Amino acid sequence: MTKAIPLNERIIVALDVENPEQAQQMVKRCESKISFFKVGLQLFMADWFHTVEWIQDRGHKVMLDLKFFDIPETVKLAIEQVNNRGISLATIHGNRPIVKAAVEARGDMKLLAVTVLTSFAESDIREMGMTGSISDLVIYRAKQALELGCDGIVSSGLEAQRLRAELGDDLLMVTPGIRPGAQVIGAADDQKRVMTAGKAIASGADHVVVGRPITKADDPLAIIEQMQDEITQVLSE
Repeated sequence: MTKAIPLNERIIVALDVENPEQAQQMVKRCESKISFFKVGLQLFMADWFHTVEWIQDRGHKVMLDLKFFDIPETVKLAIEQVNNRGISLATIHGNRPIVKAAVEARGDMKLLAVTVLTSFAESDIREMGMTGSISDLVIYRAKQALELGCDGIVSSGLEAQRLRAELGDDLLMVTPGIRPGAQVIGAADDQKRVMTAGKAIASGADHVVVGRPITKADDPLAIIEQMQDEITQVLSE
């Protein structure tokens, strides 16, 4: 069952830029079509909560993507610092003790457990001495996160269909590694497991996170409109 999510919130624009001035400029360029933005580690370290609050004051939602990873008590205290700041989504790593601590401390925001980074390939898993596939690891961590009370997960679109089939519709799924169609073929950047926005939504993702294809584009709105057209088409089928 498709969730009733406004089209301007389906794409979360990742503000992976060096400073708040660049972030504010990008928000202004995109906000006629987009009302959901991601603040990650780079921008947060440059500006703390100031850009987050600036985005919220313009009436937009924020995904705080800091991927909390530390001893459980430290994660719990960190989540308590984020509570009551109007954050819509916050990310944590999908390890059991971390998820459990974060859920216990969560206030009014939704927590997303990061399963496996989209920069990982099957060869990386083998080099770590792990058995099984990336898909198996994603499913294992997603099930665990939901059982512990997490609201959803961050996962590649390549696992989205299997996640939906095995975990159902209540799962909130946010998918990074999104590229325009021409860039998916022969992708050569640090995102190794990529997919188009339309295919990710069709596979079961609720939101897609898009950074460089939008923020580095000469015409960000043209890329946004292309992706929104894809999403609209698959949702109408």
